[in-house]
Amino acid sequence: MSKKPIYMSYDTIHKDSTELYKKISSNKYSPDLIIAIGTGGFIPARILKTFFRVPIICITIEYYNVENTILNKVAKEIQGIPLNGDVHNKIKDKKILIVDECDDSRATLQYITEYLEQFEPTEMAIGVLHNKLRIKKGKLNENVRYFFSKEFDDVYLMYPWEAKNIDEHNHMCNE
Repeated sequence: MSKKPIYMSYDTIHKDSTELYKKISSNKYSPDLIIAIGTGGFIPARILKTFFRVPIICITIEYYNVENTILNKVAKEIQGIPLNGDVHNKIKDKKILIVDECDDSRATLQYITEYLEQFEPTEMAIGVLHNKLRIKKGKLNENVRYFFSKEFDDVYLMYPWEAKNIDEHNHMCNE
């Protein structure tokens, strides 16, 4: 992995989310529900909601720690969906779009798709802004559709929501 990160601006995130929407809709996938993977998928999911006009449910998964090093050998649920009740009924027999900012190791995406199978969606698709070109640890079931906006070599991508100083972050985006 390159030592120098690539800084993403909010404008870039919005444009990449728009591009992701175009790829998904041009492939005739129209979700009934968006599942935002926390925390990186929150903002792209909200932007996609503007286009698809469907509800969002958030699930938080823990795989990396605050230093972005692997915390767990497998992704694990922090905040999930109750098996009973209204939320379960919103997923059952629906086409869902799972949204995250980056497909790095694919471990989170494998975990979340396997987790969501118990809710019996009709169809699942994944939409990520950025796919890293690297060997993936996780695997996806062949019936899960996969969409991305852009591909990157195995470099660290610094997102604006990770910045402590947005002015400094924006300066780095311009370099």
